[in-house]
Parts: sequence; C-alpha cells; structure tokens
Amino acid sequence: MANIAVQSEGKSGGIVISDDWPGYSLDLFSYPAHYSGDLDCVIVPHGVIVDRTERLARNIMDDLGDHDIVVLCVLKGGYQFCADLVDRIKALSRNSNHTIPMRVHFIRLKSYLNDQSTEDLHILGAEDLSFLKGKNVLVVEAIVGTGKTMKTLLKHVEAFRPKMIKVAGLLVKRVPHNTACLPDYVGFEIPNRFVVGYALDYNEYFRDLNHICVISESGKTKYKI
Repeated sequence: MANIAVQSEGKSGGIVISDDWPGYSLDLFSYPAHYSGDLDCVIVPHGVIVDRTERLARNIMDDLGDHDIVVLCVLKGGYQFCADLVDRIKALSRNSNHTIPMRVHFIRLKSYLNDQSTEDLHILGAEDLSFLKGKNVLVVEAIVGTGKTMKTLLKHVEAFRPKMIKVAGLLVKRVPHNTACLPDYVGFEIPNRFVVGYALDYNEYFRDLNHICVISESGKTKYKI
C-alpha cells in the first residue's frame, strides 16, 4: 500500500496524497447504507479533516490575528469546511492574545454538470460586494481544480477593492492545465479523481457523508442527470 507523503514545501503546502494511493477500505468506516456500492474508497477520513482544519485555523490566526476579516464562504460545497474552520478560529480567539473579529458572507458558485466542470460559471449572492471595500477578505472554498473558477471569483472580488484577499481551500486537485491559482492555506493536495462527502456533492447527493470519498462509476451512473 502506498504511503501518504506530507509536503512541507512545494506547490500547495498541503498534505499530499499521491496518485497511487488506493485509499482506505470502506469496511473500516461507518457511512450511510444508502450509498452502498456508490463509493470506491475513503480518501480522507473525517477525523483527519478535523485535525487538518484545526492546523489551518492556527496558521490563519498566526497570519491574520488582530485583523478584522470578512469570511466569504463559497456554497454549497464549502459550507461544512467553512463552518468548522470558523468554529476553530473562534475557539483559538477565545484562548489567545490574538483575536480575529469576523463577519461571514455566503456566495454560491455552480460550474459542474455531473462530474464535468463547464465553462458556464454562475455566481449567486455576489452581485453587490461593495461592503468588502477596504476589508481583509478570507475566501473559503472546499476544492480547487483547474483554478479557473477561483480565478474568476477572485477577479470579481477584487473589483470591489478589498484591502487584502486570502484563500483557504480544503482540497487542491492535481489536474492538467492547472492555472496555478492556488489557495494560501491548503488542507490536502489530492489526485485527479472525483471526490464527494463533507458537503461535496455529485448532483446534490453525498453531502450527508462525513468522510471524503471517491465516487464509483456505478455511483456516477446511478445519480447522473
């Protein structure tokens, strides 16, 4: 079984899950029975997500402590990561000399049809972000693939003239034609496989799955629209 390498320096700065990592057997974990046969493996267990999120919260506190920030949560896939990240930042703020006053705003991006990213990007809830002017902004996204979506979003946010923009991404996917628009804070760098769970979906399914898993071909067929 291949090892998971931890990358302290390099492209993403996150925990690197190698391309030949087979993942964990589903038999080792609890997951909803209605997804039986729809998943190949667990690629990141929920407990590991929780621990990594706490580390990212500490990194953000070290960099942004005492700065008033606006958290821009990218829905729908980013809601769980954002909620957990904000909770951990708040916990650290309560027990530290550094505090981060936070406001949270939600926007929604949609660019996927089934398992394919499309050129048609919809940004909802971001029509008027004038309140970001002069503010420190932390964009929180669940997954970054080619970087095109993130690049488009950041260009849109920059138009409202914030003081600073940082990006926290739980997952960065190694894909061809990556535009190198990498988050400032990265949880995991993963292979180019379609993953679900922890609020990441496939046509609105699998958001109720705690672990991050690889969807099976039969699962794609079952929930295809």
